[in-house]
Amino acid sequence: MTIAVVGIGLIGGSLMVDLRKRGFTDRIIGVDNNMHHQNIALLCGLVDEIETLENAVNKSDLIILCTPVSTNCRMLPEILDMIEGTTKVVTDMGSTKASIANAAKDHKARGRYVAVHPMAGTEYSGPLAAIGKLFDYKTAILCDRELSDKDAIEKVEKMLDILNMHKVYMNSTDHDMHVAYISHISHITSFSLALCVLEKEHEEQNILTLAGGGFESTVRLAKSNGETWAPIFLENGEYILEVMDTYIEKMNSFRKMITDKDINGLKSLMEEANKIRKILN
Repeated sequence: MTIAVVGIGLIGGSLMVDLRKRGFTDRIIGVDNNMHHQNIALLCGLVDEIETLENAVNKSDLIILCTPVSTNCRMLPEILDMIEGTTKVVTDMGSTKASIANAAKDHKARGRYVAVHPMAGTEYSGPLAAIGKLFDYKTAILCDRELSDKDAIEKVEKMLDILNMHKVYMNSTDHDMHVAYISHISHITSFSLALCVLEKEHEEQNILTLAGGGFESTVRLAKSNGETWAPIFLENGEYILEVMDTYIEKMNSFRKMITDKDINGLKSLMEEANKIRKILN
């Protein structure tokens, strides 16, 4: 099988590493507007060649979109135009799904598209961040399965099986609501904490000296690429704003307890939060 990976970054590069090593594909074509990324991918052997989008689609059996979600939405109808009437399949690895589902819903070749969100990643970006086994034993969410052709679903499911991923099925609207609460708010709070510390603590050495494990783990996601995350926040804005309101409400509860010196109230809030142990233990 020949695959085209559009967007040679952490996700796209990591896919290339394992799909080649595990025999899913014998030829990988890379598509990326960044010449630096192109050169790294060629030098590191992530891809066999670099092509334009049109040529890559024409040469490939499976096209995997790994660009920012807004770019995926823009490209998908164009790619569906190119593959209409063929056995080619296009899938995306985006973190939001309602917008791209809407972009494809009325297309004659809608069945050739399979919506996927791999719940995997790191705070790093670019082809040099690509690593093997990134997806092993992580969850892959497939959305709106009933709208995709059977053979298209089977091809993408085979890929996910080779990546050792656990498959879950949702509709795109439910997906976006759940990831806003579970994933996207974590990134916003991490960015916010980093901005807070940088604004209030002007001595870098103090940050280095006093940063413990808790700070490092909480602020880790603030290293994430804005080119990736800004479009996600906008695409999923409705649900993200909802969860931000809830988060601010909880922060205000802590603020009130501290202002009132209410130690029992603080303990009660934390004991309630401790229930997350039963889920994540």
